[in-house]
Amino acid sequence: MAAYTTEALAENGQAVPRSAGHSYIERPRYFCSFGGALSTLEALPETIPVLHAAGGCAGSIAWGQNGGSGLQVGGYCGGLAVPSSNVGEKEVIFGGAKRLTEEIRGALQVMDGRLFVVITSCVTEMIGDDVQAVVSEIRDEIQERGGDISLAFARTGGFKGNSYYGYDLVMSALAEQFVQKPEKTEQGLVNVFGIVPYMDSFWRGNLEGLRQTLELLGLRVNTFFSGGDSLDALRRSSEAELNIVVSDVYGIETAQIYEKRFGVPWISLSLPIGPTASAALLRQTAEALTIDGDVEGIIEQENKKFYRYLEPLTDLYFDADLQRYAVIVADANYAVALTRFLSDDLGWLPVLTQFTELFSEKEQRRLADKLSGPNGSGPLAVFDTNAGEAGKYLLELYPRRETDLYVDSLSPAFVIGSSLERDLALKIGAPHLSVSFPVANRAVLNRGYTGFSGGLTLTEDLLSAAVAGR
Repeated sequence: MAAYTTEALAENGQAVPRSAGHSYIERPRYFCSFGGALSTLEALPETIPVLHAAGGCAGSIAWGQNGGSGLQVGGYCGGLAVPSSNVGEKEVIFGGAKRLTEEIRGALQVMDGRLFVVITSCVTEMIGDDVQAVVSEIRDEIQERGGDISLAFARTGGFKGNSYYGYDLVMSALAEQFVQKPEKTEQGLVNVFGIVPYMDSFWRGNLEGLRQTLELLGLRVNTFFSGGDSLDALRRSSEAELNIVVSDVYGIETAQIYEKRFGVPWISLSLPIGPTASAALLRQTAEALTIDGDVEGIIEQENKKFYRYLEPLTDLYFDADLQRYAVIVADANYAVALTRFLSDDLGWLPVLTQFTELFSEKEQRRLADKLSGPNGSGPLAVFDTNAGEAGKYLLELYPRRETDLYVDSLSPAFVIGSSLERDLALKIGAPHLSVSFPVANRAVLNRGYTGFSGGLTLTEDLLSAAVAGR
């Protein structure tokens, strides 16, 4: 793990590593790739995940999700109600293909779904079960009977990566096995990728916010997981005119498969929160689709709406110290999006942004560069998976020199991250808001932060937390 400063990037284009001094992960902020694949499938409409895994996997993921996804867990064929082969010592020694066959056939009989997807765990990947052969045999049986049920599989052994990567594993598998070849290209139809259900506790609201923003251009939007989506839309998603990846990391692998398999072009940009990022989304999408409409007029109108709501706050904003120094600790999607929103739209001063996933040095440089402002200004960009390290980096930026008459103080400050950052906020005497996984101290239903209106919602939540102690 290494930390990088945006100043070093701006001066010579090279990231200067600073040792974080750790080789372990303290209180990880994600599941394994198997858990991410399961969460993704639970969010798809009319979809039944079938686990080829040991008995404890589903339970561990369900309760971890319950503790980190804003109380979102369970539902039909979710949580602890997921079909699983529950392999044991016998299957580890002699193979679990027979047990998996029994489980799939049983699930087809008792579960009400149109798409069944088998996902594999660490144990079943290591013993080498031929899952593809099992799925192919049962799929042929379904087709012979003329059934309206689809069956697919994805190799999602937990050791492959974290839960964000599990999203790409399963969505890529569906692109290859479930999404049909396009008969035509639907003008004005776009697909959205990059938001990982449940790992983003605000995924429902965020997808709706993206839909509403893109509809300003007159587009029809497949978000796949929201209430307005259907499994049929996923099957026909190859007919889209464009894939939009609202992440600098996640969803790109899936978009590349769509391009290779179906010829659908794609664009990628950071998660759009607030007017500046939302305007960039509209401009980049309009350019990719060669839309001739008055895009700048739409942006101007939405900006007016946004700042009309903020206008009554202008006098109080500075008198009440509502402009804050900000510490952001989050996954890659939120780390970039929150930093840019606070700086570009709210006028706050981000001083530290800590990314909480493992990335290659090339990815770290690219993400850190996203935080750079004019003349190389911007927060210290740190890549460290450990929850308790943000305080150490803050001490390096603002060392305690109690004997000095004048000191550069981190005040007034605000901490935005997960529930794990609450202790940090208490230590430095700052308000705190949980946005990134795990979100254990908020209940989330349809709240979202994307788009123009989502920026207002986030502003309201931030300022509410700032004055909550009055």
